Amino acid sequence: MQKRYSFLFSFFGFRPFAFSFPLSAFSLKNAFCLIAFSLLLSAFSSCTMNPDKQTPGEGYLQGEWKQDSIPAQKSLVTYSLYDIKFSCDSFLLKISTVSKVNYGADTCMSKGHWDEYIRGTYSQRQDTLHIKGQFCNADGSYKNEQGCFRFGDYEEYFKVHKQSDSLIRFVSTSNVIPFNAHLIKRTSCIPKPL
Repeated sequence: MQKRYSFLFSFFGFRPFAFSFPLSAFSLKNAFCLIAFSLLLSAFSSCTMNPDKQTPGEGYLQGEWKQDSIPAQKSLVTYSLYDIKFSCDSFLLKISTVSKVNYGADTCMSKGHWDEYIRGTYSQRQDTLHIKGQFCNADGSYKNEQGCFRFGDYEEYFKVHKQSDSLIRFVSTSNVIPFNAHLIKRTSCIPKPL
């Protein structure tokens, strides 16, 4: 038995005489328990608690931004304009759509003009802004499936180009038409409890 353990130690680069404890005291069951405990400890030490407050977000985005128009707006059949409010790491997005085509009941389409709202959180890595949230009602409440237009999750990536302190160019990764947003009102982040 002693030879088998000394072969294993020498196979993995250990010399048997480097250990000062007797091999009979060291069992495989103890080794397994030690390895399992180590893995469990490392798994729990890598977990972090969610913050109890909002994170500050990006300072240059804080405030209300509005898209005034898009290129060739009058020649388009359907287009959307964006209003975005950033507060710390959260956003509220209003998408105002204008359409010359009647897609459905006028109770929802309101003669070719309608608004959709999304709220959620955002993050930025280098020049890419990732916004993720859910469609909601105008008052920010949860939107159910029976309402007009889209519902559920919303996720979008934008390349952000800061033109000046009051002008940002957003280039969507899923839309070919970029848009410029002008700063309407600057705010500062006051983190709220979650």
